[in-house]
Amino acid sequence: MLLVIDTSTAACTAALLNEAGVCIASRDELIGRGHAERLVPMIDELMAGGRAERILIGVGPGSFTGIRVGIAAAQGLAIGWDATVSGMSSLALLAAGVKRDHDVAAAMEGGHGELFVQLFDGRTLMPKSDMLNLSPAAAAAACRAETVVGPGAGKLVDARGSGTALPGWPSAANALRLPEQLRLLPAKPVYGRAPDARAKAA
Repeated sequence: MLLVIDTSTAACTAALLNEAGVCIASRDELIGRGHAERLVPMIDELMAGGRAERILIGVGPGSFTGIRVGIAAAQGLAIGWDATVSGMSSLALLAAGVKRDHDVAAAMEGGHGELFVQLFDGRTLMPKSDMLNLSPAAAAAACRAETVVGPGAGKLVDARGSGTALPGWPSAANALRLPEQLRLLPAKPVYGRAPDARAKAA
């Protein structure tokens, strides 16, 4: 069994997939904050007392707190279940929610009014650009994909004045649509920008 988790956005999503890649059960909840309180009960509901041999966790970019909560849960479960754990791109998981014959951009809120954005091939979901953290105007200039998916899609399309925005959230059930190399990342946070908090100078 494969347990998939993503807590990089205001959504909390988890799915259980069998060896054939079929989604047996999934949960997708828009919770805003509170991933730490909701994630473990959500996983308990999915697992129904069972365990997974593999865990796939969204490593970001996205919410600093959400990413840390998800990775900590995945690593804790991996120890308890003697399971393997790997990471996946949270932006790619957003792109996996749509299938297009043309390029697709994934966009999510990056803090301070900025966006995380990345371009993907709509058919293969392979990245066609690096992950960027830019103002909506700069993101609009850098990303020309007609279709933009994710919670930041509206801001990007509005700033550009053209295109199709598909506001939405990542769903763990779509994880196996991703290319294998995007599902074999280290289970370490990909923040995309420096944290707001700064250590005090000595």
